[in-house]
Amino acid sequence: MLKLKLLINQWLANVTRRLHNSFYLYLSALLTVLVLLDASVFHVGENMRDRAFDMMVKNRIVVPKADADIVIIDINEASLSAMSAEYGRWPWPRQVLGEFLENIEAQQPKAVVFDILFSDPDVYNPDSDAYFNEVIASTQNTFFPMLRLSEASDELSQVTPDMIPGIKRAGLAADENSTTKPIAIVLPHFEAALNSQHLGTHNIYPDKDGIVREYRLWHDENGWVLPSLPLAVGKFLGKSSDTLPQNMLINWRGKPFTYQFASFSDVYADMANKIKKRPPNEFKDKIVIIGSTAPSLFDLKATAMAKAHPGVEILATAIDNVKHDDYLKVWRGKTPYILVSLALIWLTAMAFFRNVDRDKVTTIFSSSQIILITLSYLAINFTNTYLDLTGPIAWAIMYFSVAKIYALANERAMQRLLAADNNAGKNGKHVLMMPVLI
Repeated sequence: MLKLKLLINQWLANVTRRLHNSFYLYLSALLTVLVLLDASVFHVGENMRDRAFDMMVKNRIVVPKADADIVIIDINEASLSAMSAEYGRWPWPRQVLGEFLENIEAQQPKAVVFDILFSDPDVYNPDSDAYFNEVIASTQNTFFPMLRLSEASDELSQVTPDMIPGIKRAGLAADENSTTKPIAIVLPHFEAALNSQHLGTHNIYPDKDGIVREYRLWHDENGWVLPSLPLAVGKFLGKSSDTLPQNMLINWRGKPFTYQFASFSDVYADMANKIKKRPPNEFKDKIVIIGSTAPSLFDLKATAMAKAHPGVEILATAIDNVKHDDYLKVWRGKTPYILVSLALIWLTAMAFFRNVDRDKVTTIFSSSQIILITLSYLAINFTNTYLDLTGPIAWAIMYFSVAKIYALANERAMQRLLAADNNAGKNGKHVLMMPVLI
């Protein structure tokens, strides 16, 4: 066993003599190649954003306030219970929603957005559907969702882009045959909703880990732009969509139930009362979003802010971001990712190569990582930019760890080799060992 250890120590010593400090340069060259490969092919480090982003955005000191002009009419469990005696279980007859919309419109809201998919007729209440359709036709600021189904179902669909009201080609480069290619999509059943052209998808796509961090503002359907509800509402409010990304990193306003909420049953009951308890202009100039937070209706998503975030509030946040153009911009492009990663790697390599005091290198390296993380945290608090430095920091830590292990292993190998020579006691002579401080 002692001979084996001695052989290993001798081998490490020989490697050290041959490579000496050149090892640090070889290691940095190897990581440079890996960084370039990752930036162009694998995109692992470039997209190491998720966990760091979640931690920072959830623990921000400066949190943007929710727009006071966005109000959510909540079909919550209390509303389902209160309305069940007269209208039964969900879904209620469309007449209920028609009466609600008619009374809300009387207060002159800026927009009314349904986060409810009306995909099929109510075969048991055709008169109720007809009344709701008439109310929709009398409005000019009501928005309805579409549901984009999986692309795998496109071949089964009979809906083509030119059949969807309000969507347009992305440009002249669109394929001429794209008009006849079907899209698997669920449209509103009501003719008045289609004629209004106030349609948008309300799909929410989580990341691979199941967490919602972005909102898809439009779908590119073979050269046709299929807008989302937030994008459609933003255009209606006069906001330009030219600078908006396809996938918008959501600038969260806080934990669930940050926006103004009003229970559907409370508002509906007050509308029927002769003596009103609620303000007569409660929804004037408001963006009224009608949706549900009831767990029994299964519209809860995991987000960076909570494990169960109501889908209607995710929609409200996306509309808020588009309205104020304050969604989070991510500073993480390929060029910055490569430059920052290589700068950290090579600066650390030169410190090891020039035999800078190890304690100083450790202190400076640790401080630099803390400074970068602090800069990222400050940026997300005081600006609308997220500095995604997770990838470069990960590469720097990888280099530092390997270089540190190499330096420690070589120093200990030399110690053991000298100790072995000392124990051998050549010709009875004793070697005085000086302590090696690591």
